[in-house]
Amino acid sequence: MAKTDYFERKLDDKRRLTVPADLRQEFASGIVITRGFGKYLHLYPKDMWDRDFEKFASAVNPFDFGSAERADQIAKFRFGKTEAQLDGKQGRVALEKQQLDYAGISHDIVAVRIGEYWRIMNPEAARAL
Repeated sequence: MAKTDYFERKLDDKRRLTVPADLRQEFASGIVITRGFGKYLHLYPKDMWDRDFEKFASAVNPFDFGSAERADQIAKFRFGKTEAQLDGKQGRVALEKQQLDYAGISHDIVAVRIGEYWRIMNPEAARAL
């Protein structure tokens, strides 16, 4: 069976994203949603976030001025970060209004896998890639 690396969805009236059924097991530990490097969102499996991001974040030395760039990246990802579980059989997760506003997403989304995490963006941004 082919691995899903891309999908398109419409958010429902409660700003919920339905994750494709074949991807739901990836998010069994939960989902972390953050701002991305650009005007898009990142969607991480919670276990991956805890394993990789928290290790990266804990390595910042507050007395090392060379760590300023790393600290800025950590602050960007933590600003507006949410954690959630997929809801039951529908496999949905709610996106916060401030996250959608940041990414310029109103109703339609495009999601693409980037290694172990996902980039969530509006269709116009996806077409510009």
